Amino acid sequence: MIVDIRDVNKNYIQGKMTVNVLKDINLSVDAGEYIAIMGPSGSGKTTLMNIIGCLDVQTSGEYLLENQDVSKTNEDKMADIRNQKIGFIFQQFHLLPKLNAQENVALPLLYRGYDKEKRMKMAEEALEKVGLGDRKEFMPNQLSGGQCQRVAIARAIAGGPVLILADEPTGALDTKSGEQVMELFKKLNDEGATIIMITHEQEIAEHANKIYYIRDGMLRKDK
Repeated sequence: MIVDIRDVNKNYIQGKMTVNVLKDINLSVDAGEYIAIMGPSGSGKTTLMNIIGCLDVQTSGEYLLENQDVSKTNEDKMADIRNQKIGFIFQQFHLLPKLNAQENVALPLLYRGYDKEKRMKMAEEALEKVGLGDRKEFMPNQLSGGQCQRVAIARAIAGGPVLILADEPTGALDTKSGEQVMELFKKLNDEGATIIMITHEQEIAEHANKIYYIRDGMLRKDK
């Protein structure tokens, strides 16, 4: 099991009030699964994503990533877990404008301690996997939105993460580019990647093998 969330609650203090954003969340994701979590703005899906991505910790309950209780680790260890085990894909591509595609993909590998030759080779292989091997020297402003997102996907998979966490991955793309990204996700999943995708679009969620719906901080399985 990759993700094991047990009775997770997340509270925030607003003035004198305690706001319960997540309420007794339970979610298990096995290796090789591809799930979507749907929910409107304010439903708690971003908070849940942040906990799954080790960007935040729950108020109560347990979150195990590959059987490790990540909430009991310090901030430095959490950063290591994010870098080594989770590949992030966001709505905005977050590519550095002064680096070419290959350099953007290679950058997170620097923090893993790989030397330059190894980083660049891994980045090139990841770009080949997403169909952009011939665009490795292109700058972000020379690429389309769909190509930029594929560079971002290459960056996420280059280090071989145990989990790909995608937050509204088609939100900044036109319909055709969005479909191409979804086809790429299916290909990665068919090759064994474990994917959790956050979205508010039913059509996008339907590409996953399982759909969960979150509303008012409560999670239920949709299919």
